Amino acid sequence: MSEEAKDVIARRVARELRDGDRVNLGIGLPTLVASHLSSSIHVFFHSENGIVGLSPLPGEGYEDRNLTDAGGRPVGALPGACAFDSAFSFGIIGGGHLDVTVLGGLEVDEKGRLANWMVPGRMVPGMGGAMDLVTGAKKVIVAMTHRSPAGAKLVKQCTLPITSIRRVDLVVTELGVIRPTERGLELIEIAPGVTAQEVLSATDAQLHIAPNL
Repeated sequence: MSEEAKDVIARRVARELRDGDRVNLGIGLPTLVASHLSSSIHVFFHSENGIVGLSPLPGEGYEDRNLTDAGGRPVGALPGACAFDSAFSFGIIGGGHLDVTVLGGLEVDEKGRLANWMVPGRMVPGMGGAMDLVTGAKKVIVAMTHRSPAGAKLVKQCTLPITSIRRVDLVVTELGVIRPTERGLELIEIAPGVTAQEVLSATDAQLHIAPNL
């Protein structure tokens, strides 16, 4: 994935966050969202390894091996941040106390179901806390590239293990923004310089074009 594509996705996801939100950012691309947050918005970022109030690293040399996100990447902490054990952290998730979770995705199907892990025992992503996050967060945003080397990631039906039967709320790719609905996937926004036809051609799933696209 190019850095430009990552930037487009992270910037667009950041626009979905609201002042005062409690937000979990998944490993990888979703962690970039914190760097694109408007200075007028104050968000409490949560990480399932046990912190609320994390921030991007202030700069080189500030790394602390005891302060990382769930992927082990060094992070900073805002004044008033709180650290706790994993049991308490997953209590926050399972108790419905997160406003938003942003996760990466391997597939999203026409029913809005997310698959973001693969078969254990292979050198591929594991499930981590994704099942708990998709089930417990009030809003689920999938941040992913539109395609992978294997093909389209918006598919008719997931072929990988389903993370949750819950329908996600929004999918953001470098090509556009897709909203899963009762009638299927709806294309509600396209990226600058991209046409609706280009999005449709890059997608295996059926996409409905929103009237106000």
